[in-house]
Amino acid sequence: MLLESLSSESVTRLLAEWHAGDDEALRAVLPRVYDELRGLARHYMRQERPGHTLQSTALVHEAYLRLEKYGAQHLKDRAHLVAICARMMREILVEYARGRGAAKRDGGIKLELDEALAIKSKDIDLVTLDDALNELSRLDPQQSKIVELRFFAGLSIEETAKALGISPATVKRHWSSAKVWLHHEISKATNA
Repeated sequence: MLLESLSSESVTRLLAEWHAGDDEALRAVLPRVYDELRGLARHYMRQERPGHTLQSTALVHEAYLRLEKYGAQHLKDRAHLVAICARMMREILVEYARGRGAAKRDGGIKLELDEALAIKSKDIDLVTLDDALNELSRLDPQQSKIVELRFFAGLSIEETAKALGISPATVKRHWSSAKVWLHHEISKATNA
């Protein structure tokens, strides 16, 4: 726990240095979060169809390149950095899926959504999930961010609350509401 705390503090310090204009600080951040990002990428890629040309390492590196363009001014701490990278990975895979025409039924990337989104034993097309999340973002940006942080980045209630600057009770309430809404929207889309 102490080691994780020290690591989080060093990432936060390096992000502040990057924000202050030290481009080398970003390069120093990557090794501190690389294993965590590789884990996220492996999670995404396990849902990928066999023979996919994109590998988890390439997904992490593409997210890193996008992070350089994203800029330091938007990043608060380690949890926020991982959440942003998770979102970037999702965007990369959705772009790839859309480009490959994977929006067709039974094509492309599939995610199995379990109790996290109250949908059991169904494979959900990543493009369908992305469309639902985009609609949720339009209706309630905070709920959409909570879903991204909890489901895609794997953050806890407390980490999500800290990343968004809200209370854990608010995260729990919005998380529950978002799960119900997404379940309804995804069910509509898959039954259409």
